[in-house]
Amino acid sequence: MTPILAFLGLAMLVLLGGGVWIGLALLGIGAGALEVFRDMPVVKLLGQLSWNATTQAELASLPLFILMAEILFRTRLSDQIFAGLAPLARRLPGQLLHVNVLGCTLFAAVSGSSAATAATVGRITLPELERRGYAKSAAMGSLAGAGTLGFLIPPSIVMIVYGVLAEVSIIKLFMAGILPGLLLALGFMIWIGIHSRINNRLVPSGEAVLTWRETGRALANLGPVLVLIFALIGSMYAGLATPNEAAAVGVWGALALGAFQRSLSLAKLVDALMAGVRTTSMIGLILVGAAFLTTAVGYLGVPRAIVGAVSEWGLGPFALIAMLLLIYIVLGMFLDGISMIVMTLPLVLPLVVAAGYDPIWFGVFLVVAVELAQVTPPVGMNLFVIQGLAKVPMGEVAQAALPYFLIMIGFALLLAVWPDLAMLLPRLAAG
Repeated sequence: MTPILAFLGLAMLVLLGGGVWIGLALLGIGAGALEVFRDMPVVKLLGQLSWNATTQAELASLPLFILMAEILFRTRLSDQIFAGLAPLARRLPGQLLHVNVLGCTLFAAVSGSSAATAATVGRITLPELERRGYAKSAAMGSLAGAGTLGFLIPPSIVMIVYGVLAEVSIIKLFMAGILPGLLLALGFMIWIGIHSRINNRLVPSGEAVLTWRETGRALANLGPVLVLIFALIGSMYAGLATPNEAAAVGVWGALALGAFQRSLSLAKLVDALMAGVRTTSMIGLILVGAAFLTTAVGYLGVPRAIVGAVSEWGLGPFALIAMLLLIYIVLGMFLDGISMIVMTLPLVLPLVVAAGYDPIWFGVFLVVAVELAQVTPPVGMNLFVIQGLAKVPMGEVAQAALPYFLIMIGFALLLAVWPDLAMLLPRLAAG
């Protein structure tokens, strides 16, 4: 087994370090390992697995959710979210800094992408907060942390990928992500309140607080996004629509919102379609590579050997999860979230299941680990998004995001201690 593991590790280092696309690298590693260590018809196996990996019914929702997010990114939805949330946020310690968290929480429920959430909300909030005198570091940090909620709060592109690879219910995964997503958002808001109390220079004085009647009128701006969330999420949880059908409803809702706002021109629609095609193609290639590598390491007996080796270490369930979290933090310095999942899932899922954890729970935990990668330099996608918006050095953005990075680490460990935080809603739905 040692020569096989050495081959896999060296091949990953060479191909990924050489800048080969993730999907092609995974295909090359799997094919090379089977050619060297097993006498198998690699080409025939590749064709069969490529077809199976890309024609699963559950995957039909993926391009639709991606298209919905791309359309919404090009509407004025973020303007309405800011206008609706700002009067309410002014009443909280930290004031308008909370708009980043609340806005990202709402947009995450119709997006599914962390980077899209951070970019859409940030392009409105960062200039506005700076104009009003809020500390730039506080605005960037809260946006970096809250933007990661796009992966945790359903519909989540990462959860769809995990559900397909782990062969678990995507609706149950979506349900499992709701409570952790809301709790993590609450944790961010608590930190903003505490931090702003400790350092009163983060928040300007003299922000006018509207009356409750004026606040109520402002909240009406949230109507379109709330209707879209209800149509999208509510239809799935009420059993009225499958994820595929709900995704189609989401696309129509995004188109209707763009038409109502008169903010979606033909050119913007074409841009959204092309961006959706590029993203879907990238993820599709990664899924094919992941399916092939998963099958290859299965034929080579790697998962079974790793489970046996880790069992001999005598690690308890919590120690195992803590070790995996550390590994994912390190991987997050070099890989994007989806790549982390597809490369490690064949190896770590058997370990987690053997330790007594539910695959649905592990999906939520893994998404939190992926969120950490979004704010981990040097390749954290949210850091790049915010750097582009704020026009500051990467180091400043990473430093501003550090408290939220630590909060997410603590929350991941909390999930390991109390798995019911993720499993409560799926169990209630099961009756």
